[in-house]
Amino acid sequence: MRTRKITNTTVEVTELGFGASVIGNLYRVTPAQDAAAAIEAAWDSGIRYFDTAPHYGLGLSEQRLGAALRDHPREQYVVSSKVGRLLVPNEQPRGVDSEGFVVRDDLRRQWDFSRDGVLRSIDATLERTGLDRLDVVYVHDPDAHWGQAAEEALPTLADLRDQGVIGAIGTGMNQSAMLARFLRETAADVVMLAGRYTLLDQSALDDVLPAAREHGKSVVAVGVFNSGLLSRDRPAPGMKYDYKDAPPDLVARALAIAEVCERHGTTLPAAAIAFPFSHPSTVNVTLGMRDREQVSRNVELHRRGVPEGLWDDLRAQGLIRPDVPTPR
Repeated sequence: MRTRKITNTTVEVTELGFGASVIGNLYRVTPAQDAAAAIEAAWDSGIRYFDTAPHYGLGLSEQRLGAALRDHPREQYVVSSKVGRLLVPNEQPRGVDSEGFVVRDDLRRQWDFSRDGVLRSIDATLERTGLDRLDVVYVHDPDAHWGQAAEEALPTLADLRDQGVIGAIGTGMNQSAMLARFLRETAADVVMLAGRYTLLDQSALDDVLPAAREHGKSVVAVGVFNSGLLSRDRPAPGMKYDYKDAPPDLVARALAIAEVCERHGTTLPAAAIAFPFSHPSTVNVTLGMRDREQVSRNVELHRRGVPEGLWDDLRAQGLIRPDVPTPR
């Protein structure tokens, strides 16, 4: 699988990445054998970028990912994790996590973007994964914590990067406006952009993507299916968009895009995976994959690509913004 370099760093990521949130039992239980098989299938397909976080399953995702990668040569893959949520003992457990993961809540998340919190978080991640280092570290969801994230967390990560402990640093969020600030005003090399540059939402063209281009920085795109609405060939009512039931107008728009895709001999999910590469700052699309079948499907969709004429047609019909560039 082709690789692309995070600008101004030595870190190269495969165009597709393995998102390990779902193997932390996001929304439902993923059996351990399915999680391990998914990671092995990703490896066999050529994927060499794996993303996780303490938040995902209260550490379960990190544990499973580290265990599955343990027998592979460390120099052959890239792992990213995140800081900002420390895992601490839960004094009032109720039996199951309250933030969407089907795991016991013996631990709880504690927001902490301080220097000490960042260092403690990285140490804990290394212990859970069994890895000797992290290649990329993102500040995770600092929406309500700009000051401490920009003034403590990013400078701490920059120190580690400059010492050669980490290869690249950045921020991951579901919004684009603050990500653009991180690109303009901090030492971030890369941002993980969730759901804001997709077939249904191109708002990142107004902030993140111009900032990345101007400052010579990179973008990793996630949430490209917008929580599921773009994940099937034919969208239907009841599917999710940004974690909620999709409104009828968005279902209709997704269906219209799907029909254009069909006329061009491709599918809606294939176009959804290809779309973020329309911008030259995008170096990777990372997808959450729960089992071997999902990995095989997504890798095949990526390998097929989509006809260039599709984007011209979607622009002409007003289904994507006219300023969307054509993917390389």
